[in-house]
Amino acid sequence: MKADCDLTLYFYDNKNDIRKLLRNKVVWITGASSGLGEYLAYELADNGCKLIISGTSEERLNAVKSQCLKKGLSEDDVLVLPFNVTDFDVHDDCVKKVLQKFEKLDILVNNAGRSQRASFAEIDVKVDKELFDINVFGTLNLTRKVLPHFLENKGGQFVVTSSCVGKMGAAFSASYTGSKHALHGYFETLRTEMTGKNVDVTLLCPGPIFSHFLENAFTGKSGQKFGKPTDPKDRRMPTDRCARLMAVAIAHKLDEVWICQQPNLLFFYLVQYTPTFFRKVLIGKFYTPERAEKLREGRW
Repeated sequence: MKADCDLTLYFYDNKNDIRKLLRNKVVWITGASSGLGEYLAYELADNGCKLIISGTSEERLNAVKSQCLKKGLSEDDVLVLPFNVTDFDVHDDCVKKVLQKFEKLDILVNNAGRSQRASFAEIDVKVDKELFDINVFGTLNLTRKVLPHFLENKGGQFVVTSSCVGKMGAAFSASYTGSKHALHGYFETLRTEMTGKNVDVTLLCPGPIFSHFLENAFTGKSGQKFGKPTDPKDRRMPTDRCARLMAVAIAHKLDEVWICQQPNLLFFYLVQYTPTFFRKVLIGKFYTPERAEKLREGRW
């Protein structure tokens, strides 16, 4: 098998024990109506989890629920809970509904978010604020509402869908890249504060995958969508494969995982372990902004 994840995750992916670890866990997934959130719901349903699936489209969430039921879950095993993650005032009520339904929550998967395509110079600060509300502040507020339950219950796991750009700069999406870096700062701090309290943090860093995320991606102007689908010919990871690796990381409570195909995985290692070499030798010679953009879009 070709490497499509970091070495630690690769090791655990070959153990084939995630059903034993995940069965009957109560998992809440935001951004579950499409893309990675949707496919993660299917993977967790396959492994016997009870699910709360959230997003802004109740119609899409009900379609996802129907597919989860086909994988062996019962009606009582899946709660459809639509809400907008930027509507902070409803977060308390959403947590109450989850606990009323299942009486506990084991794992919160903070997956809601939007991408971006725009050059640094053309981005209106309104876009920075809007994107941070979705990708960062909505996630933080919901996490803080769930945290007291985890502490009272003496355990829980926060999972955050970051990105490969949460570890390295990506050309032409500064607001998105900044938001993913911010998540690492916040959740690494939370991880440190939760030492000895049985509350785990798992940061997921996927690279290019097939999904509809580009269609709704921000640009540099407020209210504008990028509006372009991914090309089936792109070299991207299949969404179901990425969801499988995410589930492995969740089941084994891994701290941080990198999920992407080559050569992006190699760049992950270079920027992490040889940052000066990567930036001073590769950038400008091989890893130009234009080539970086092609790599991110799977068109190298």
